[in-house]
Amino acid sequence: MKAILCKEYGPAETLVIEDVPSPKMGDRGVKIRVKAAGLNFPDTLIIEGKYQLQPPMPFSPGGELAGEVIEVGDKVTRFKPGDRVAALTGFGAFAEEVVAPESNLLPVPDNMPDEKAAGFMMVYGTSYYALKQRANLQPGETLLVLGASGGVGLAAVELGKAMGAKVIAAASSSEKLRIAKDAGADELINYTDEPLKDAVKKLTKGKGVDVIYDPVGGDFTEQALRTMAWNGRHLIIGFAAGDIPKVPANLTLLKGCSVVGVFWGAFTRNEPEVSAQNMMELLQMYSEGKIDPKVSEVFDFEQYAEALGALTGRRATGKVVLRVGA
Repeated sequence: MKAILCKEYGPAETLVIEDVPSPKMGDRGVKIRVKAAGLNFPDTLIIEGKYQLQPPMPFSPGGELAGEVIEVGDKVTRFKPGDRVAALTGFGAFAEEVVAPESNLLPVPDNMPDEKAAGFMMVYGTSYYALKQRANLQPGETLLVLGASGGVGLAAVELGKAMGAKVIAAASSSEKLRIAKDAGADELINYTDEPLKDAVKKLTKGKGVDVIYDPVGGDFTEQALRTMAWNGRHLIIGFAAGDIPKVPANLTLLKGCSVVGVFWGAFTRNEPEVSAQNMMELLQMYSEGKIDPKVSEVFDFEQYAEALGALTGRRATGKVVLRVGA
C-alpha cells in the first residue's frame, strides 16, 4: 500500500509517497481502507516537530479519516467488514490502509459523503466539547468566534447557533465572513477593518460577550479578552496565528472571567464515555440538519503539499480534505 511519509522534520514539501507494508492488527483493532483524510492544523505542526505528540520516524501524518472496514480483530463487537466509518488516528491517516482501535471509530450515516465524514470528528468534537463542557454555553448568551471561517471556527458558529446562542463571527476578510454568515452567524466583524474591541462594544451595546472561542492566538487573544462580559469564559483552542499569547492576569480579575484551556485529544482519552456521548449528539444534529460540515477543498493524494499549504497559508475556509482511495 502507499503512504505519505515524514522521514525528516520540515515543511510539507519534505514529505514523500512510498510503498509500505499493510499495518498489523490486534484483537481490538479495525483495519480500514481509507477513502478520504481530513486535514487539521496539528498536521502542519507534527511534520515540523512542533506538536506535543511526536511519533517515531518514519510516520504518516493525518489525524482523522473516513473509509470502509476491511477486517476486524477478534474482540471487536461494534463493526464488521464493509461498514462505513470515520476514525481518529492521531497520525497515520495519510495512507491507503490504517488500523485504529474500535473505540476511535464512529459509524458514518448513509447520507454523509466520505469527504464530509473525513472532516467531521475533530472539528465538531473539539468545538462541541469546548462550548458544552468547558464553556457551559447557555441559550441567549453571546458567543464570539475568532477565525470563524476555518474548520473549527465554522463548526463553533454552527454549534453556537444550534445551542441557542447569539453568534458574532470575526475573520480577516469579507469573503471569510460571508462563509461564516452562511453557517449561521448573527453578526460579523472584519478585524482588519476596525479594532476588535470597538466592534464588539458596538454590537453588544457595551455589555461584551459571554464566551470567546479562540483558535487564533497571537495579538487577538488579548484584544478579545478585553471584550469579555462579567462571568465570561475565554476558550483557548489553539494558536493559528503562530504566537502563543501572554494574557494579562489583571484582566481576569477586573472582568470576573475565566480563561479555559480546551484540549480535545486529552478529553477523549480521559473521558471516553462522555466523548462518545458527544459524538452521538453531533450525529443527531447532523441528521436533523442543524450542522453540515463545509468542505472547502478536496485534493488528490499526490497534492498533499498543496493541501497542507492551504492550512499554513490560512487560506482554508472550512475543511480541507485529501482524497485517498476510490
